[in-house]
Amino acid sequence: MDIKPADGRTTSSGTTHPARTLDRRSLLRGSALGIAAMAASPLLAACGGSGSSGSGGGTTVTFGSNAAVPQPKGAYETLFKAAHTATGMSVKPNWVDHNTFQQNISTYLQGHPDDVFNWFAGERMQFFAGQDLVSPVDDVWQTIGAHYTDAMKAQSKGKDGHYYLVPFDYYPWAVFYSKSMWKAKGYEEPTTWDEWIALAKRMKKDGSIPIAFTDKDGWPAMGTFDYLNMRMNGFDFHISLMRNGDKWNTPQVKAVLDQWRQLIPYYSPGFLGLTWQEGAQQLLNHQAGMMVIGLDQIGTIFTGAKADDLGFFAFPEIDPANGQQAVEAPIDGMMVSKSPKNHAGAVKLLKYLGTAKAQQLWLGSNPADIATATGVDASKYTAPQNAAVKLIGGAKNLSQFMDRDTRPDFADPVMLPALQKFLNSPGDAASILSNVDKQAKSIWAAGG
Repeated sequence: MDIKPADGRTTSSGTTHPARTLDRRSLLRGSALGIAAMAASPLLAACGGSGSSGSGGGTTVTFGSNAAVPQPKGAYETLFKAAHTATGMSVKPNWVDHNTFQQNISTYLQGHPDDVFNWFAGERMQFFAGQDLVSPVDDVWQTIGAHYTDAMKAQSKGKDGHYYLVPFDYYPWAVFYSKSMWKAKGYEEPTTWDEWIALAKRMKKDGSIPIAFTDKDGWPAMGTFDYLNMRMNGFDFHISLMRNGDKWNTPQVKAVLDQWRQLIPYYSPGFLGLTWQEGAQQLLNHQAGMMVIGLDQIGTIFTGAKADDLGFFAFPEIDPANGQQAVEAPIDGMMVSKSPKNHAGAVKLLKYLGTAKAQQLWLGSNPADIATATGVDASKYTAPQNAAVKLIGGAKNLSQFMDRDTRPDFADPVMLPALQKFLNSPGDAASILSNVDKQAKSIWAAGG
């Protein structure tokens, strides 16, 4: 199978290449579990020949999964057994490692895909909906809709207003800290930018690293940019910037980088050479006071007895007009291929997977995420999970992270090195944004 970018587009130079942007979860699981076998995983191809059209029938639903590693594969196997009991549908999974799945998804969907497959909300979902490569799932939402917030519903729709995704699990990005360290030091959660900077100064005076910022992998910086932009320019401006790519060389974006400069003196020494795991260890070991990261990552470091020591607060307010209304919360879910062999079975399966009961069963072995449906038994959640539910539940808008809200051929090849260059040379912001703007216009013009 030919390997193409996740969205099948070409770069501005006209060269098609594998999508290099890894999702947060693939980076996490690959590093935490050390799965050397990933490189040897099979290429993405349907396991059940589900390319024939028609409403379909039978008791087997094929499922293209990006979870080939031991976990969450084991959690899915448990889930599929429960789904069979609940729906009568037997799930036949097609296990593929996360990155191979992502690199081959365009070819896969244009061939003979499985009935149902794992994918992401945001631009990644909307692109395939716009290409008519997936089926709407409005019939599923007629059953599950009452169990989702308006913000979650919005992230599950295509640009045509139809539903295309059944969200399954997600997690927030926030500013994380060790509760025990903060209690010993007498620190309090800030809500505004000025309070945050004042706290960072106090931590530095106390001999700690104020913010465990580590960006060797490049992607962690995207989360900070997203929050700064949403807090300063608003959610609508941010999403327009991500989707249209036509406002990069503007006063609004320049202001974001100017604001960002204020944080750099409080970052971990040598942060461009450190991985997120090293930053998380600084937090765990009380060397650092705070870290802007996702629960999906930091939740795998604060485990066991340390799990409930993990606290967090929403990224601080900068402009009162925007407040803290938007939350960065990447959503994973399931979609239905264009012509599933067993459409009726796929609908039954997704109606079950869209319930809190199914999602909580899966999360029993994955405490770094939370269920997308309402009505889970919160007593089974860790303290960070319960806090995450509260943070996301109160959000007016949910963003999906830069590499999901924008095009893959722009997020990684352009923005990742641009943000690293800015962090290495903050004084070059003007020329960096000018270059980003030129590349963005070229990519969007070439990609339609």
